[in-house]
Amino acid sequence: MLGLNLDPITVATIQYIAPYVFGILAFLAVLFLWLSMSPSSRAPSERLKDYGNPAALPEKSENFDEPFVKRVVIPAFRSMLRFFSRFAPKQGLEESESLLRAAGSPMNLTGLDFTGLRLLIAAVAGVGYFILFGSSQDTSILLRNGLMLVALGYLMPIFVLRGKANGRRHDIARALPDALDMLTIGVEAGLSFEAALIRVCGQWDNALTVELRRSLADMQYGVSREDALVSMAERVDVPDLSAFVAVLVQSNQLGVSIADVLRSQSAQMRIKRRQRSEELARQASVKMVFPLVFFELPSLFVVILGPAIPPILGALQGMSG
Repeated sequence: MLGLNLDPITVATIQYIAPYVFGILAFLAVLFLWLSMSPSSRAPSERLKDYGNPAALPEKSENFDEPFVKRVVIPAFRSMLRFFSRFAPKQGLEESESLLRAAGSPMNLTGLDFTGLRLLIAAVAGVGYFILFGSSQDTSILLRNGLMLVALGYLMPIFVLRGKANGRRHDIARALPDALDMLTIGVEAGLSFEAALIRVCGQWDNALTVELRRSLADMQYGVSREDALVSMAERVDVPDLSAFVAVLVQSNQLGVSIADVLRSQSAQMRIKRRQRSEELARQASVKMVFPLVFFELPSLFVVILGPAIPPILGALQGMSG
């Protein structure tokens, strides 16, 4: 093969993969040719208006100051995800949207983008398995393992996203009591509620302060305090934070002093944190049973009884002889 001394397995693998590679390259060539020759959605008269108009030209900072990955690779990747999302069911779109919001919107993905990502991972897993092991396995085993990989590739991202969202909720619940304590101190010292939030955001950098900064930005854009806090509670979906926001909004509507509300909520959050710690401490003894029985006790038996086993076996063999 081209003057190279290759073993038969390598030659057979190359001969098996070559048609797939050629097919993928042909598909990409046809796709790029179709994209280059596809007509524009704008009318020719509208496109002619932009010629010679300096206002229609893009700014340099918008195109060349940003990295190549951000300007070209990420938009192309998003377009590919949107293309794959057309073939996905739309039943779990709202769940994906809520999980993405709870996870902090990783990579600024939308529900359609995440669905397309799941389909892309499933397709890559299935096609990659067929390419690598198609010539060395039976058809039934190949189909079974390929379908299992496709299902795993489609379901694994939602499990990863759910775990990330739950971890972020846990971090927000842990950071909430300390943030409420500092918020109470700031309000009682004479600061406004927004100024106290700014001090809290400047003190820490965690998931809770990220959401608080977003709420402060919404307030600066003209959104009312109640709407910004309610949207934050709905976005994060943490029970403690939702209860705090509900009490804060209700007290603002009734005209109750915000310092008193913050003081009572801070004390309640500290009590909940202590109760949660006590609950985890009680669960520790139960959780230690499994590693104690299956890992520590067998090793102790080996260390204690191990030296006595050979003499006992020798005595038993002598008695039997």
